[in-house]
Amino acid sequence: MAGETFLPFTRPSIDEATIAGVAEVLRSGWITSGPRVKEFEAQLSKLCGGRPVRSLNSGTAALEIGLRLAGVGPGDEVITTPLSWVATSNVVLELGARPVFVDVDPATRNIDLDRIEPAITKKTKAILPVYLAGLPVDLDRLYAIAGRHDLRVVEDAAQAFGSGWKGTRIGARGDLIAFSFHANKNITTAEGGAIVLPGESDIALAEKLRLQGVTRSGDDGMDVDIVGGKFNLTDVAARIGLGQLPRLAEFTDKRRALARHYFECFDRGLKCELPVADFDNCNWHMFQVVLPPRIARGDFIAGMRERAIGIGVHYPAIHLFSLYRSLGWGEGKFPHAERIGKGIVTLPLFPAMERADVERVCEAVSRALREDAP
Repeated sequence: MAGETFLPFTRPSIDEATIAGVAEVLRSGWITSGPRVKEFEAQLSKLCGGRPVRSLNSGTAALEIGLRLAGVGPGDEVITTPLSWVATSNVVLELGARPVFVDVDPATRNIDLDRIEPAITKKTKAILPVYLAGLPVDLDRLYAIAGRHDLRVVEDAAQAFGSGWKGTRIGARGDLIAFSFHANKNITTAEGGAIVLPGESDIALAEKLRLQGVTRSGDDGMDVDIVGGKFNLTDVAARIGLGQLPRLAEFTDKRRALARHYFECFDRGLKCELPVADFDNCNWHMFQVVLPPRIARGDFIAGMRERAIGIGVHYPAIHLFSLYRSLGWGEGKFPHAERIGKGIVTLPLFPAMERADVERVCEAVSRALREDAP
């Protein structure tokens, strides 16, 4: 509304010391992968139980390298969810494999673990779960399924940095874990990501996949024996991340406090579906509600924008995009994902917000749904 400051659905919190640190990197003359990247990876490893971590230029790159390390290639199948950012399944296609979607749990909005085993075939190579809004799946059940069928797991934990499962941080256990540090994530490098490896034996291949398949030896030796990508993180980005990591606990605590206030303030009479109230495992990357079927999402977003509040959409169901329809999917395949994908909206949630901002959002949502709705 006129006169009110616009409240976006997310905004990174980057302090002046980090900004000054980036300037130092720029002045140093070493701005691509270098000492800051190594330092960033060492700090990430500490946060992931000492496991080896390799930084990358995006979460998408982390997924691709994870799948390649898992041996996924042409003709293979990867079981995943249709309710995610499309990169999750695009990387499967990129490798010549086929994503096999199964529907989501309507409460958690994550892949329904009960539906995974019926979808396994002789072609299945890996399971690719997504932790929507930072909420992990039941990792004990997930890995029990994978173990029974000798499958690799590539965890799409793009939104789950700082989340945990039963007291263990995501990344500190499991197989291959892919993180994103995009600008809208809880910890950012502006653009970036990382892959957490199950052991030291995967480091050499991960590094080759990260940079054109190159292996160096001595002062002048070089060989290429596989096709790699151009996925390395820069020192500029790593320096942003180094300024962010010490604030992880602060950011997570603030997000959880704001999420709790959303539950306190949100009008249950609106008939919106609220997220699972998990304050032990989730990092509260997003606070998402599903609008009632009678509400046109585009009209709701426009109405909130008129009230100077930004709303995100994360995400439409992947299998309904034209590319995936051309591969044989369509309406009715995954009803929970379709219904949620049609009505889900992301409300503002980021560390710089105050309780009053949550109250303002909740009041605006009530007005938009009660006054503007048909």
